[in-house]
Amino acid sequence: MRLHRLEIEGFGPFLKRQAIDFDAFADDGVFLIGGRTGAGKSSILDAVCFGLYGNVPRYEGGEKRLRSDHCEPADATEVVVEFSTVSGRYRVTRSPEYQRPAKRGGGLTKQASSVALEESVGGQWIGRAAREVDVAHALDEILQLNLQQFLQVILLAQGRFARFLLADSRERQSLLRRLFGTGRFEDYQARFDERRRASEQALGAGRATVVARVEQAEKLVAENALHGADPGRSEAESPSSDESAPSLDERLDALRRAKARADYRHEQRGQERDQAESAHRAASAALAAAREERQAQAERDRARSALAALDAAAVRIAADRRTLDDARAAEALRHVLSTAERAAAASTAATAAVAAAEKAWRGRTADGDDVPEGTSAEALREWASALTRSSGAWQQAATAEAQLAAYETAVTTAHSEAEAAATACADREHERAALPAAIDALTAERDDLRRRADRAADLETAVAQAASRLAGASDAVARTEERGAAERTVADREQEAAAAFAHAADLRRRREAGMAGELAEALIPGEACSVCGATEHPAPAAHADPVSAEDVAEATEARERSAEQVRLATSALAAVDAALAAATAHADGRTVEAAEAEFSAAGAERDAAVAAATAAADAEQRLAGRRATAERLETEIANLSVRHAEASEHLALARQTLASAQESVAQARGAFATVAARVADASARIAAAQALATALEERHARAEAASAALAEQQEALAASPFDDAAAAGAALRSPADQAALDERIAAHAAERTKERAILFDLELRTLPDELIDLAPHEAAESDARTAWTTAVDEASRAGVTTAQLGSLLESAVTEHARGAAAAEEHETLQRLADTVAGRGANTYRMNLETFVLAAELEEIVAAANLRLSDMSSGRYQLQHSDARAARGAASGLGIVVFDAFTGQTRPAQSLSGGETFLGSLALALGLAEVVTARAGGIQLDTLFIDEGFGSLDCETLDVAMRTLDELRAGGRTVGVISHVEAMQEQIPAQITVRATPEGPSVIDA
Repeated sequence: MRLHRLEIEGFGPFLKRQAIDFDAFADDGVFLIGGRTGAGKSSILDAVCFGLYGNVPRYEGGEKRLRSDHCEPADATEVVVEFSTVSGRYRVTRSPEYQRPAKRGGGLTKQASSVALEESVGGQWIGRAAREVDVAHALDEILQLNLQQFLQVILLAQGRFARFLLADSRERQSLLRRLFGTGRFEDYQARFDERRRASEQALGAGRATVVARVEQAEKLVAENALHGADPGRSEAESPSSDESAPSLDERLDALRRAKARADYRHEQRGQERDQAESAHRAASAALAAAREERQAQAERDRARSALAALDAAAVRIAADRRTLDDARAAEALRHVLSTAERAAAASTAATAAVAAAEKAWRGRTADGDDVPEGTSAEALREWASALTRSSGAWQQAATAEAQLAAYETAVTTAHSEAEAAATACADREHERAALPAAIDALTAERDDLRRRADRAADLETAVAQAASRLAGASDAVARTEERGAAERTVADREQEAAAAFAHAADLRRRREAGMAGELAEALIPGEACSVCGATEHPAPAAHADPVSAEDVAEATEARERSAEQVRLATSALAAVDAALAAATAHADGRTVEAAEAEFSAAGAERDAAVAAATAAADAEQRLAGRRATAERLETEIANLSVRHAEASEHLALARQTLASAQESVAQARGAFATVAARVADASARIAAAQALATALEERHARAEAASAALAEQQEALAASPFDDAAAAGAALRSPADQAALDERIAAHAAERTKERAILFDLELRTLPDELIDLAPHEAAESDARTAWTTAVDEASRAGVTTAQLGSLLESAVTEHARGAAAAEEHETLQRLADTVAGRGANTYRMNLETFVLAAELEEIVAAANLRLSDMSSGRYQLQHSDARAARGAASGLGIVVFDAFTGQTRPAQSLSGGETFLGSLALALGLAEVVTARAGGIQLDTLFIDEGFGSLDCETLDVAMRTLDELRAGGRTVGVISHVEAMQEQIPAQITVRATPEGPSVIDA
């Protein structure tokens, strides 16, 4: 990973945007970040951490003071970090959460934290993520380091420089695992353990399966008494206390012998079943023969009885045959007889119809009328035709007579419609005359309301401005009270700080004054003085007012805390002053009372304008209604004029129609009261004449048909066996009766033939007359069936037992053989899993991952010793320790220091501050070199160091500087933060952080 550029704005001590181009120092290799104490050197590294991880190490466990105290509420806070890895070049832009001025309503509001990740593609920055969680995941994949690991190998911040050197094995393992990607070895270990557990479970399950199969087989042997005369015991028996349980192989051998006995038993039971089946078939055949002969005896007796009954019914069947012959002869005369009967009946009915029609005709005619006599059908039809022609003209007059009332009503209705249309037209014209004045008045009212409503937008703006001034005036009153409290707090904190400063100065003066007494207390007679070297102490000073260094340090810390409280109180006062100034500007010189009055007046005017707008809209609607009414009246007046003309025309036509109808009715009425009465009388007379003529014609035709039918009947009877029509009619039978007679005669003949044939066959068998007894045969068959069923059950049971025992034995033997192979494989897998996990004979409890990391740590220590030996003039060397850790922890990742002066190793914690710095620096550089050299590892191209150089003497500092200078050969860039003057002289490439007189710091690069 290499840093290219850093931009800081409103962060830490930096107010304005500051930019650092790290690529400018790539050729130098080593550059110095210098400046006075408190100027903000370490804040540069804080900005790098914040940009990449959103966190700053120095604020862990406390308040995160990321936003610059020099920022105004409207100032922005932002950090931009541009860096590259093997996967590409990226830029992170991040801002913390802070308070900013609200865009509406005044006051402050929360500005949420934000972050964006971009990637340089083809010279263009392309956005990759914008949510904090997405950016965090993406950076985790890109950087391959979390914050703690970043601080241990790239950015060595204050208080963390020696952490890798002094870390315990567990912390060191966490870092090395991420750096070298050895998490896969932990996966290997987990997979081996999982396979071991699965193999162990499978082996146990296999053994349990074998035992279960054997137990089931032994139970089956015991239940079927197959143990025979084996010298061993059956499974049902329990071993005695002085005998050991038989092995699994012995139990399997016993089961094999039981299986042989089961096979022999199955064969014997099969032979017994076959013999019983043959005996059962013979008994069943004998029983079936006896039953068949018994059935034949019963059938013979039945046929004898049936034949006797058929012979007794022969007389009745002969009578039925004669009846059927007569019915078939009469059937040929059925049509002639029925035709003659129907013709005679029709002739009689026609004669009666003529008498009725003649009576009706006489009732419709008078003696003096010019009408025919009523005996000729032709004369009656000619008279009816003449009368029909005369009544045609009367029918039209009758129709007109029926419509007279309707014609009169039409005249009245047309007259009413004409008068109504004239009246309505006059009313509409009067209403139309009054509309123009009303429309002009409404137009003037609407225009006035519109002018008043047009001021609503300006009045709304005035209300908003008045509300803003009122809020500003109210806020100014509150801020004024808050400022008084803040001023009092500043005064109190300044008094406390003055007292703390005075107390610290007094303690420092008292300690300096009593230093001689403090030294005198340490003098021992006969030993040299640490100041002058004399062994005699004639007049040691008295220590009357003792003040310890701890007292001075505590007072100094109290003084610093008081100064910080003063700074915080002053910042709070400045913030209140800024808020008060903003509130005063918003109030625009108004008091709260004046602002409230302006707000009320503006609101009233605004409400009146809004009401005028509503009224104007209502007036516009009413005006539109009046105009629509005028248009509607014009349309209605035109329509009514048309209606009046049409009604007048209809009235004249109705009067003409009524007069014409009255004239035609008067001419057609004649001597009758109405034309309809005259038409009805003519229609009745015509119908009576036509009915009489039809009856006369029908009587003549029916008489001729009856004579012809009677002659045909007489001729047919003469040719038949019957004497007269009555005899033929008595012999007639319906088709169903004839079919029944025929069926009964045929059935009797067929049944007699069948029974004679059956009886003939049975008589030939010479069966005994006494019925055969079936009981002995049934008893023999039942006994044979019982014996066969029992044999079948025994054979089936023996077969099932043999099959079950064979299956269980085969399964147990197969599983037993498979379990032996699985046991060997499991033992091998168990040893391999224990070796990978560091169990078993591994006394160091070092698993595979720790073993790999220990090898990497050895290379890191070797690389670190190349520099540490030079920096410590050959005195110190780091050594990898695989000593067994305490309390069962994993071993193999320890680091100790070999001291060439004593020839002994000692813990790294025993080194002095300067020695710890040299060891930590050498170890950090060695770690960076090993990680960079690993294929697929993380490339560390940038390194920052922020502590420790002030603890070195001049000679050791030169050695450390030479070591840092050697890093240029690998293309690495090292940034050193220090205020040591010797380093400023030795490092030409520098970044200077300085505080301006106004307070904020700036970066000079």
